[in-house]
Amino acid sequence: MKIQGRRRLSLKGREALSGYLFTLPFVIGFILMFLYPFLQSILFSLSELKITAEGYELIWVGLGNYHNALFVNAEYPRLLFETGVAMFRDVPLILIFSFFAAILLNQKFKGRLIARVIFFLPVIMGADIILRMESADYMSFFLDAGLVEETAAQTVFNRSQIVGLLMYLKLPEGLLTYIVQGSERISEIIRSSGIQILIFLAGLQSIPSSLYEVAKIEGATGWESFWMVTLPLLSPLIVTNIVYSIIDFFTAPSNELVNFIQDNTFGGAGYGVSMAMSWLYFVLVGIFLLLTAGLISRKVVYMD
Repeated sequence: MKIQGRRRLSLKGREALSGYLFTLPFVIGFILMFLYPFLQSILFSLSELKITAEGYELIWVGLGNYHNALFVNAEYPRLLFETGVAMFRDVPLILIFSFFAAILLNQKFKGRLIARVIFFLPVIMGADIILRMESADYMSFFLDAGLVEETAAQTVFNRSQIVGLLMYLKLPEGLLTYIVQGSERISEIIRSSGIQILIFLAGLQSIPSSLYEVAKIEGATGWESFWMVTLPLLSPLIVTNIVYSIIDFFTAPSNELVNFIQDNTFGGAGYGVSMAMSWLYFVLVGIFLLLTAGLISRKVVYMD
């Protein structure tokens, strides 16, 4: 009698199994720690919460809390719209800055390790120092001490000098204004770019040097190698950083809409309305992620 051997998984099956095992801890953690409050928040958003002697009581109001958040509360729709516009304004700046910062840090030069350490220390800690130095309390100290002039104390960057420099590049007026406004928020961009720089830097170091050697032999310039080798092979990490940057922006403690929802939890509109605001915000973030990641992922190049 012939005994059949065990059926071996194909390469695609082993890769799929590895992916399921990789995500299994997250799935188990979500089920054990987040699933119940996740479902409970839906119930709270459809109810009015009243504190009683025994704890709390839920009064079913259906979609009333959502109607209150969108059509009764005057601040929430405005903040929702402004937050979405700010995301489209800031996330591209963060990605562009982190991408080119990673390229610079990946270059071979003496003292590269020290340069990376010096660069990442401000990324982790220095941005808050810059913000505080720009605040009134810190700048008043420097003004009183005569260390800086009043015009220089208004901002770290001189707007007219930046505009004058960019005018030589003959950039479109809209792009020029966008760059200048971004330079005025450089401390926020640096503070929000640390993880993205690390991801891009890891991706750059994973690209085989043989690909650049082949491109050089074929006569490609450095600029052509960037567009034909570097950028396509980094496209999966670009999608990763886009998703991370969007989530990080929408959940940042400095986000005005997040603070507004928190303030309404136990005051103002009430707990049920704040839960409805949270779910509307969650849906907005999900739509942004689906649109951006879905459209860009079509251009992703995966290296075999």
